[in-house]
Amino acid sequence: MTTSALRVAERVERVLAAKAASKKTYDQLAKELGVTNAYAAQLLLGQAQLKPATADKLRAALPGVSESDVEDMVSTCPDRTFDSDLIKEPLVYRIYEAAMHYARAIKAIVNERHGDGIMSAIDFYVDVGHTTGKNGERRVVITMNGKYLPHVEQRAEDNTAPAPRIGAE
Repeated sequence: MTTSALRVAERVERVLAAKAASKKTYDQLAKELGVTNAYAAQLLLGQAQLKPATADKLRAALPGVSESDVEDMVSTCPDRTFDSDLIKEPLVYRIYEAAMHYARAIKAIVNERHGDGIMSAIDFYVDVGHTTGKNGERRVVITMNGKYLPHVEQRAEDNTAPAPRIGAE
């Protein structure tokens, strides 16, 4: 583990300890911060950058988080890598399995409704909730809300930065 990754891991441990001490849920933190519950979790896990406008809200919501950790959360760009061991966690695997099982159907419906394109994972919101099923069972609701980005025809006349051509006339 790099020094930077170790520093972030130690900060995450301290921030999660402050959350545990506060006894607040991610839903409660989300409400206080004005973000989704998934984004609140990402902030504490070091997967999203804390914006200056939200930093004061975090200080109020989790007073156990040190000023240096808050400053680090604001000034550090997250390293959004994929941890291949994470897929071994049963809940994560089931989410992956569901995404893979429904991927073709979801793609077909998105293409039918919007055309040829993708869903952004940058301009993207995730919210996790729950509901009760028809037999009274607890059910998980995961909402993914991403901006639609159409694929463009790569017209030469629209390319404002063509690659240089060696020996071209």
